[in-house]
Amino acid sequence: MLFKSLVITAALSTPILGQSIYDIFTTTWDRASLFTYKNLGSSPINFSTGVSAGSAVITVNKGTVYQTMDGFGATLTDSSAELMYNMKVAQSQNYWNLLGYLFDSERLWTYLGYCNLASDKYFFALLVTDGALSAGFSSLRVPIGATDFSASDYSWDSTSGDTSLSKFSISGTPSYVWTVLADIKGIQPSIKLYVLPWSPPAWMKSSGSMNGGTLNSAYFTAYANYLLKAVQAFQTQGFTAYALSLQNEPLNSDGTYPSTSLPSAAAATIGANVRTLLNNNGLSAVKLIGYEHNWDNTTYPEDVVRDFGEWPVLPNAKIRPSQLSKAGSSFAGVSWHCYAGSNSAMTTVHNVYPNAEVHFTECSGTLGSDWWSDIKWDMSNLVNGGPANWARTVMTWALALDASGNPKLPGTDSCGGPGCRGVVTIANNAWTVNQEFYSLAQGSRAILPKDAGGPWGQRLSTTVTGALASELVVTGYVTKRTSSTDWPRYSLVVLNWNDGGSAGWNPQPVAATINFNGVTAAYTFPVGVTTLWWYNST
Repeated sequence: MLFKSLVITAALSTPILGQSIYDIFTTTWDRASLFTYKNLGSSPINFSTGVSAGSAVITVNKGTVYQTMDGFGATLTDSSAELMYNMKVAQSQNYWNLLGYLFDSERLWTYLGYCNLASDKYFFALLVTDGALSAGFSSLRVPIGATDFSASDYSWDSTSGDTSLSKFSISGTPSYVWTVLADIKGIQPSIKLYVLPWSPPAWMKSSGSMNGGTLNSAYFTAYANYLLKAVQAFQTQGFTAYALSLQNEPLNSDGTYPSTSLPSAAAATIGANVRTLLNNNGLSAVKLIGYEHNWDNTTYPEDVVRDFGEWPVLPNAKIRPSQLSKAGSSFAGVSWHCYAGSNSAMTTVHNVYPNAEVHFTECSGTLGSDWWSDIKWDMSNLVNGGPANWARTVMTWALALDASGNPKLPGTDSCGGPGCRGVVTIANNAWTVNQEFYSLAQGSRAILPKDAGGPWGQRLSTTVTGALASELVVTGYVTKRTSSTDWPRYSLVVLNWNDGGSAGWNPQPVAATINFNGVTAAYTFPVGVTTLWWYNST
């Protein structure tokens, strides 16, 4: 009888050969674990049959695949580049360690020192591993001209009336921007650059200033050519623009920093011109992204996509408006910021225009805010909530600032009150990462290619049920492989915010089960963020 009992027990919980969770990254509410990697080695979490359901049941529906991710990242403002470059000059080891921690996607970086060779390179000990202790950020916004985080106002053509753009020049951009960008690209060759202006040249605007105002219609064509030349200028510097936006926050005209009001009709007209110019100059691969503003407006992004692209999916639609008969779309999609509205706006637009890409490109932390509250908000609204609402990218505002949220453009009212917080704080040529880093890093690790040059993660359908379902916010991904014989990687990014909430502080782990492909794994998620993955043959 004893023997038969043991046989029955084994049959009730049978591990599936090769399907186990070995790799886990965690960031916990109490900061006891901060983007900490653990390899389970000889004691993996096995997927088995006969596993009892947990208090929360995560079901991964591998047959339902959504958007391919472009990546996670932030914005390289002039201020960010200045702080980082100054650290490079003063404390080069700190600088290279920071870049490796932010952008490398494969390696554990250990700085070995400087070698004074003609190549002028730094040397590192490299260990290729699936659990690299680095975020692997792969998306970066880079301004065309000045922003509210520049030392001064400037554009790339400041000569009034120069409609031929014969005086076009990138000389206003500090050289350290190009230096830092080149170093980032050296560490993350797959970096996707989203380039955009905060303002057209002042002479093209009603205000006659980089700050505030509206683009004059007489300069629509000149502005389209200006944007073409900007993309070409990046090429000249050795960088390929992945995407181009016409204008940062086109509904914001602020007289204290570079900004411009650009109505949707004007954006549609300019966009059609820019798309043609890009295509005719060997730049058809550059994506044109519209809107670039807050969640509280769905009319503008729909206007941009509708006028030059996709037939809307509407009930009882009988005919196609004439403007929709144009072949192709000028805009690949639209991008969003977080400062007003709800992230569900991205799904609202997606549901009407399902072929238009969704990108999330800016949200800033605030100095002095609560660390764990920020992690919860960022995960539920951006890192998990963004992809759940169709975002292919999740980027925040300044990559680096000092402890006071500086340097900023003199006189700007941007980031009023306590000030904006960078993903990284640099002080005295040393760096620390902030809560935005941990949220972004946990998401980034789930979608990076497993193979060099291989496919990026695609969002999977996941559902959560059970008594504690509301305490977990889950996003799932599949990352396919270069070779059809290699197993895809399946990843989960899980926020456990079971901390008691309004009922009183009482952080509690959630004992959950993960259902996948007919088998189940049990894992107890600590209060915080967990990223884990496994491999499966199909």
